[in-house]
Amino acid sequence: MLRYAFWNNKGGTGKTTLCFHVLCQYAANHPEHKILALDVCPQANLSEILLGGLMGSGSEKLIKIQNAPYERKTLGGYFQTRLPNPYAKANINYHDYIVKPHDYNPNVPENISLICGDPILELQSNAISTLANTQIPGTDTWIRVIEWISDLVDLCHQEYDIVFFDMNPSFSIFTQMALASTDRLILPVMADDSSRRALQNAFSLIYGFELPHPIYQDFAFSTKLKKAKKALPKVHQIAKNRLTQYMGAASAFDAVLKTIDTVVDNLINDQDQQNIFSTPQKENLFSLIRDFQTTGIISVAFGAPFFKLEARSYTIQDKKITIRTEYLNSYIEVINNLAKII
Repeated sequence: MLRYAFWNNKGGTGKTTLCFHVLCQYAANHPEHKILALDVCPQANLSEILLGGLMGSGSEKLIKIQNAPYERKTLGGYFQTRLPNPYAKANINYHDYIVKPHDYNPNVPENISLICGDPILELQSNAISTLANTQIPGTDTWIRVIEWISDLVDLCHQEYDIVFFDMNPSFSIFTQMALASTDRLILPVMADDSSRRALQNAFSLIYGFELPHPIYQDFAFSTKLKKAKKALPKVHQIAKNRLTQYMGAASAFDAVLKTIDTVVDNLINDQDQQNIFSTPQKENLFSLIRDFQTTGIISVAFGAPFFKLEARSYTIQDKKITIRTEYLNSYIEVINNLAKII
């Protein structure tokens, strides 16, 4: 069972949108596979989209799931069961935390399951961080807590073929839990200089690359994971996302994207860092993804992947928006190409 995470240390790069489209496209391309989507985000945007989006009352459906009277069928509900006995292996039934998005939203393929995000994660964050940093002789409390998500996914590894994680931009304790459970990482970036800095910061946070001072090395995520003999995730794709149709070789955007290429080149050429990539060929690491524009707005609003949309007019809150055939086909092709790399 391979585990993919969509993450970058910057908001607005399209992580959730890409995760939604890629996991749905992968599910449609592989109906024989069972897919688990795990929303590791307090805002739970991926969950809302999968459950129906704005027009399909995804938010209302999610609130009912989060506030179920007997079992909180969310990641926060799972964490809540771990808090009383944090250093022992999970003694739970993972089905208690899983919902089937297709039951709520017919636009989503039937072979996708979901563990919903939950705002309670923010409340739990301080408690979980405290538990991870508690000193107990003979017990690596940090790794015991960091493996909570791995424990959950391991329990259902025989049922699912692939897992997709969506995370918010922070490097919070629950983000670290998901990264520690990830095999391959997809890093969306945009054509702006803040994305370049965020990419460098992501490499620092996950892999300890170019830390500002040696004093941080002992406390780094990579150091603690290696100490516990756990593998770091491999960077599988850097998705140059939300590029406009006006980009060209002479554009200012292209100059910024070339600086991102340089960051990757330096890592690939560094003998100590090149093993962080799933492939040593730089040309296989990048995907170019155009801005989805109004088609993307419609898709998210209706909780419908591109292959479920039609080239016609849609009404969203009394506003009519039209999808053009050539744009829709190009978006389907781009997402399908990215899904094939999974």
